[in-house]
Amino acid sequence: MSELERKVAVVTDSTSSLTQAMGQEYGIHVLPIYVFFGTQTYHDGVDLDAESFYRLLRESKQLPTTSQPTVVDFVQAYSALSEQAEAIVSIHLSQEMSATLDSALGASRELPDVPIHVIDSRSTSMHLGLIAIAAARAAAAGQDAAEVVRLVKGLIPQTNIIFTVKTMEYLRKGGRIGGATALLGSALSIKPVLYVRDGQVEPLEKPRTRKRAVGRVLDLMAERVGSSEAIHAAVLHCDVPDEAQVLAEQVTARFHCVELLTTEAGPIIGTHCGPGTLGVAFYAE
Repeated sequence: MSELERKVAVVTDSTSSLTQAMGQEYGIHVLPIYVFFGTQTYHDGVDLDAESFYRLLRESKQLPTTSQPTVVDFVQAYSALSEQAEAIVSIHLSQEMSATLDSALGASRELPDVPIHVIDSRSTSMHLGLIAIAAARAAAAGQDAAEVVRLVKGLIPQTNIIFTVKTMEYLRKGGRIGGATALLGSALSIKPVLYVRDGQVEPLEKPRTRKRAVGRVLDLMAERVGSSEAIHAAVLHCDVPDEAQVLAEQVTARFHCVELLTTEAGPIIGTHCGPGTLGVAFYAE
């Protein structure tokens, strides 16, 4: 079923780590967040790709800031999509991390004649991305809005994201990502393993080496998927493609993945966790 023939249009935001090209491939409308480096404004994934973002992040003396798409941005997107689809399912990063959900809800109230279902994924990056892909596949298969919403709400608690950072520097600079602030008194040498719980980044463990941290990411994934023979997974990284490739090979060798993507995490994870962040998002059928 072509995107124009779908009953349901699926929308997400660029914190999902889905590029515009991936959005086109899966039939997902990816709304960019705003990224500010000094006085310069960028649209994430549109006029600021991952390579440029991490170059600017390294060069900048101050951390960039981000802002949610505006209500107007959402109204324009929803209005255009409503001409092609009967309903819209709009899935976004957690409300604790951004006001994106507020913008989406505000836009839905301005379009009362369009059936719009706004959902908080309770996470970000490829946790959100995998859920959006599953929703788009369901829509492409002809499922109606109620069925797509039910699928999404079922996947939110099933999906996990676990990652490690290469340096504590960005956690110290940012310091506003939930329970991970508890790490600020830790030794600089630790390579913490983090995850997203209840919409916020939280610490899981505090290994002292990169190798140990990546190994624990895999072990923790194994604990969560058990003996499942059908795993959907995505390796995510912040400007370390070679390490991401190695991790993807390890995931392939260790787990029964029916789907394995590799993507680069964008400004939300990148700003607060920094280059070198590496991890995996996944759910088991």
